[in-house]
Amino acid sequence: MNEISRRDEVSLSGAALRGAPWKAAAIGGGAVTAASFGMGLLTGGGDLVWALGLGISLFALIAAVGAVSKPDEGDRVTRQARLWSLRHPWKSALLPAGITAVLDYPVQLVLDGEGVFGSAVDALWHGALVYLIASILTLTMQGRARSAR
Repeated sequence: MNEISRRDEVSLSGAALRGAPWKAAAIGGGAVTAASFGMGLLTGGGDLVWALGLGISLFALIAAVGAVSKPDEGDRVTRQARLWSLRHPWKSALLPAGITAVLDYPVQLVLDGEGVFGSAVDALWHGALVYLIASILTLTMQGRARSAR
């Protein structure tokens, strides 16, 4: 009976994200958005929706990976949540993936003009990619959980 509920898993993932490098994530996502859109304009095919989706995805990835990269920093609750995230990378990546989908949906809906369902599918795809990449990157950092004990 050592299992925790889905609500507790989301709370632990959120507690781990509490110590995420949000400033670096915002700067990284914004820089990639600007660079992507700028390069698109230079080559004649600037796509603002694609550039914003890429920036949002990178923002969530930097936050997710940065949150678990230093499991021995922060207060006791944050450290325990980060260790849990390192031990359960597939569960802890659900929240950053959801954040990506939620932030990307209005961009897709308003700027892309694909409609409600097409925008939802695009936003879910971006969230799924963030889920996969964040899970794999967190999985590769599991050695930090062993060394932080």
